Amino acid sequence: ITPRGAYKIKEKVAEAQKKKVQNKFEKDIIKIDKRVGLLYSAIGGGILKIYPVPGDENNTWVSQPETSTANFKGTDSVFVRQSLPVYIQFLQKAKKTNDYAEANKILEGIKTFQRKFGAAVIPTEKTIDLEISYNKIQPFQQLAKYYGFASLFLIIFVIWQIFNSKKWINTTVKVLTYIVLGLFVFHTLGLVSRWYISGNAPWSNAYESIIYVAWATMLFGIFFGRKSALTLTATTFLTAIILTFAHQNWLDPAIANLQPVLNSWWLLVHVSIIVASYGPFSLGMILGIFALFLMAFTNAKNKDKMDLNIKEITVINEMAVTIGLIMLTIGNFLGGMWANESWGRYWGWDPKETWALISIMVYAFVLHMRLIPGLRGRYTFNLWSILAFASIMMTYFGVNFYLSGLHSYASGDRVITPTSVYYSIGFITILGTVAFIKYKKYYKN
Repeated sequence: ITPRGAYKIKEKVAEAQKKKVQNKFEKDIIKIDKRVGLLYSAIGGGILKIYPVPGDENNTWVSQPETSTANFKGTDSVFVRQSLPVYIQFLQKAKKTNDYAEANKILEGIKTFQRKFGAAVIPTEKTIDLEISYNKIQPFQQLAKYYGFASLFLIIFVIWQIFNSKKWINTTVKVLTYIVLGLFVFHTLGLVSRWYISGNAPWSNAYESIIYVAWATMLFGIFFGRKSALTLTATTFLTAIILTFAHQNWLDPAIANLQPVLNSWWLLVHVSIIVASYGPFSLGMILGIFALFLMAFTNAKNKDKMDLNIKEITVINEMAVTIGLIMLTIGNFLGGMWANESWGRYWGWDPKETWALISIMVYAFVLHMRLIPGLRGRYTFNLWSILAFASIMMTYFGVNFYLSGLHSYASGDRVITPTSVYYSIGFITILGTVAFIKYKKYYKN
């Protein structure tokens, strides 16, 4: 805002809003405009839309400053104009006397007014109580910690179990397994709670999609880990990382209204399947890393035990990748049907569509490498199950932040690649090299 009261970014915002596909700068400008509007609304009292307009076909609610222009009549008009200012006066008085009886009467009057004229959209008491409990508990933040602790103990005892299968160690692993199952039930209840509170499937924004991917990863990990403690360990560790990532400061965990473009039953079908497919792909990636670790730490004494566990992990890895590929392919076809309804075409080479197709082709290649001479073997498959995951990361994150398209959240300008990407490349290069040397020495005839 200039000293004369002019809005500096007004023209830039108007120009950005005209474009169908915006770049990162334009979307950031729009976000800033929304935040400024939110601040202005909060200062002026316009953010508290607490009065439903009687008989309004759109179920409109207005704030106290807006009541003068809304269609309120008679005593209703007097009540909505005076109730909030009077309530604030009683609150100020109650701070001194510690008697909130008068303030609570006004509050009950506002609540009764809301129930009378806003019953069509007002949440039920159960929904309100559940949302309050959800916000107090913060289930997914708690799960990130508990999954992390569980995975740490599992790693210690499962590795111990490989070399020493004493009864108390096996019992400890079983107890930890049941703890992880309990955490997964809590994870499921958290998703169901968000669904019940919002009235929409809990995978409609970036935050929800990540906690849903974590849930899908854990689901497939439990399914494949019934007979494999290593698989469950790897899955629990990865789920903790995913949930920790979900609570970075650039992701908004708030339960918000559904965007109009997503208000379709296709959200339940297309998005649920295609996002859930990232679960088995994530599982394949972490199992590939664990397999390479086992190869890297193989020696002449533990070769037989390591070989058995590597075979087990590789078989499960292949099953997980196969299921992921099937789900991604089905989800992509269903996405084409939704695209035809929304945009009038089944396929338009949008970056998201294109990279989903690239991911399908990459994983199809990974699964068929065993048929190609020179590309067979457990080392090659596990390494490629890690490398192929880069296509999923590009489909899920890269498209949203590097490219412009109908599916993008922010794109167009130069985006700095996170340093974690370079560390990951270095880590996989070192691990892959060491594992390859040991694989050639102990496993490859």
